[in-house]
Amino acid sequence: MNEEVKEEEKAPEGVVYCTFDDFMKVKLTVAEVLEAKDHPNADKLLVLKLKLGEREKQICAGIKAYYAPESLIGKRIIVVDNLEPRKLRGELSEGMLLATHDNNGPEGAERVVLLTTDLPDVASGSSVG
Repeated sequence: MNEEVKEEEKAPEGVVYCTFDDFMKVKLTVAEVLEAKDHPNADKLLVLKLKLGEREKQICAGIKAYYAPESLIGKRIIVVDNLEPRKLRGELSEGMLLATHDNNGPEGAERVVLLTTDLPDVASGSSVG
């Protein structure tokens, strides 16, 4: 039964709701960063090679201003595993990492923080959610 949404239950300005069914399509997975390097054709992107259980994939992420490539090796990050692959400035990106950003860096500067798991017994390829 589809009930009318009350005015106070509607999405705030700038927010677009997705349906529960849409949300259930998103596959979040723990991925271990195997390699990280500068994107050859983009100033803001890093190219990450990831291990997701027995699989490997590559993603491009706009985090170059916030992370040195070598600092990412071995981190277990959370990725959208079933995002449609696409080329970003000539490099294949097969997913998207999750991160947050705020203005809590030094002197109020913007910072980006990757969503990770530091628990040693959470393996790459583990499902999130």
